[in-house]
Amino acid sequence: MPFEKVQSEKLSHAVKRQIELLVLRGILRAGERLPSERELAEQMGVSRPSLREALADLQDRGLLVSRAGAGVYVADVLGSAFSPALIQLFSDHDEALFDAIAFRRDMEGLAAERAARLGSDTDLRVVDTLFRKMAEAHARQNAEEEARRDAEFHLAIIEASHNVVLLHMMRSMYELLREGVFQNRQVMFRQRTTRAALLDQHRAINVALQARDAEGARAAVHAHLDFVAAALRDQRTAEAHEAIARQRLEHESRR
Repeated sequence: MPFEKVQSEKLSHAVKRQIELLVLRGILRAGERLPSERELAEQMGVSRPSLREALADLQDRGLLVSRAGAGVYVADVLGSAFSPALIQLFSDHDEALFDAIAFRRDMEGLAAERAARLGSDTDLRVVDTLFRKMAEAHARQNAEEEARRDAEFHLAIIEASHNVVLLHMMRSMYELLREGVFQNRQVMFRQRTTRAALLDQHRAINVALQARDAEGARAAVHAHLDFVAAALRDQRTAEAHEAIARQRLEHESRR
C-alpha cells in the first residue's frame, strides 16, 4: 500500500514554510530586514539552531540574503519588470504608453472585482486609508505626494485581490506604475484636466469597494483608466495641432 508513517515535521521546515508564505503573499517585501536571530527565534518559538538551519536553506535558494554586520534581508527576487531605460521608452512612445494603460485597465479592473468579493474588511480599510491620504495631499496641493498615494492606492487594491501571481506581477511593475501615474498627471494638467476630476474617479472606485460592489468597482477602474487614456490622446492631438499652428504663424510672419 502506498502509505508511509506520519512523522513530525522538523521545526526548521515549519520555519521555512512560514517565511516562504510571508514572501509569497507579499507581506515580507524585497529588501525588508528580518528581526535579529534572537528576536525571530523568540517570535516563532523555535531554537536558534533550527532557525539558523531554515535561514541557511532560504539563503541557498535565493529567497533571503545575508549582509555582513547588517542582518538578513528578503532578496529582490523579482526586482522591477522593466529597466529605467525601458520605462523611459514607454513614456516617450505612444504605442507602448497606451498599451501600458490598456494592460493596467484589464488587470486592475479584475483586481478591483476580486478585492470587492474576496478582500477582508482590513484590506478595504487599507484601501480607504490610502484614498484619504491621497485626498489630504490633494487638499494641500502637494502634487508629488498625491501621485505617490495614487500609485499606492492602486497597489493596495491589487493586494486586496488575494491573487499572489497578480500581486507579484503588478508589484514588479511598481516603478512603471509610479512613473506613469506622475507623468500622466503632468500631461493631463497641461490639458487643464482638473485634479478634482481625478480624485472623484478614485473616490468612485473606493466607494464601490467599500460597498463590496464587484461590478461597480471594476467599472469604476475602467472608467478612470479610459479617462486617462482619452485625456492623453487629446493632449497628443493638441500638441500636433499646436505644431501645425506654429508653422502657419511662422509662414505668415514671413510673407
